[in-house]
Amino acid sequence: MRPPAGASPRGALNWLRVRLFATPLDAVVTLACLALLAWTVPRILGWAVFHATWTGASRDACQGSGGACWAFVTARFGQFIYGFYPLAERWRVDIAGLWLVLLILVAAGPPWRGKRAAVLGLGVPLPAGAALLLLGGVAGLPLVETREWGGLMLTVVLAVAAGAIALPFGILLALGRQSGLPLVRSVAIAFIEFWRGVPILAVIFLASILLPLILPSGVTVDKLVRAIVGLALVVGAYMAEAVRGGLQSMPPGQAEAAKALGLGYWLTTRHIVLPQALRIALPALVNEFIALLKNTTLVLIVSLLDLLGIGQAALADPKWVGLTAEAYSFAGAVFWILCFGMSRYSLRMERRFAKAQAR
Repeated sequence: MRPPAGASPRGALNWLRVRLFATPLDAVVTLACLALLAWTVPRILGWAVFHATWTGASRDACQGSGGACWAFVTARFGQFIYGFYPLAERWRVDIAGLWLVLLILVAAGPPWRGKRAAVLGLGVPLPAGAALLLLGGVAGLPLVETREWGGLMLTVVLAVAAGAIALPFGILLALGRQSGLPLVRSVAIAFIEFWRGVPILAVIFLASILLPLILPSGVTVDKLVRAIVGLALVVGAYMAEAVRGGLQSMPPGQAEAAKALGLGYWLTTRHIVLPQALRIALPALVNEFIALLKNTTLVLIVSLLDLLGIGQAALADPKWVGLTAEAYSFAGAVFWILCFGMSRYSLRMERRFAKAQAR
């Protein structure tokens, strides 16, 4: 039997010719990209790896190295991850993080008989359980106020909490915008258009500054809760439009057939229309989750120090002042890993849905 073309040198050369050197213009672009990589990659690796300093008590340990001063990150690593959470209580953050990771692994894993029950069993109590664990004040756990939260922990809390509110809220708004009831449709349209037209930065700022002025005297809302609600309202409006695109792509025949069989609106929507619409809207929804994760950095305006905010605050220390490139590079790398993981998970889910539909 003849070996596959891709496994032979001839096949590899043919792949290069077809994909990278098919036309003179392709060849020029390929060579230019290779030249750019040959010029930038060694310099980046030299700065970030080969000439970098990894340990030290101050930036003085990095003098003369010519590379990155990662000693800044290693010395402040605890703050980058936990913020100002008390050292003796950080095990609570670890447990909440492992709980979330386990839920993600089960949800992203291959299908099995008890998978749905496992996801529900892990996911339903997660918001309340993690909040009680992190905040404390119950079951003998010391109270840790939200002003001590920060770093990657705060970034994940903001993204998960706001996303858990925004997704179902966005679905309801999308259904309301598609509703045949004029009042419901008008309210949904007005809400979506208003929140889509307001900058997220302004929403977070106004929620933190104006909300205490509106509430009755003696009633207060935690600053972190205000930021979560502000993010959820804006992102929910964007998600509503993504879901509406999935709803509009649905052929009307399926809903009409369900109606002919005697199914009501909610049963038809729950079992027929919405699952297919969410499947179609999955790429757009994941894109909104990625945008939400990156927009959590805007809470710095209300003095909540997420991962990026902790990096900026650490630069104010005279021992580490001036290491801006290292702070932003580390924060950017963490955000890239999280966003890339979500995009890969989205592609995996799309392939799984495509295989299930092809059967």
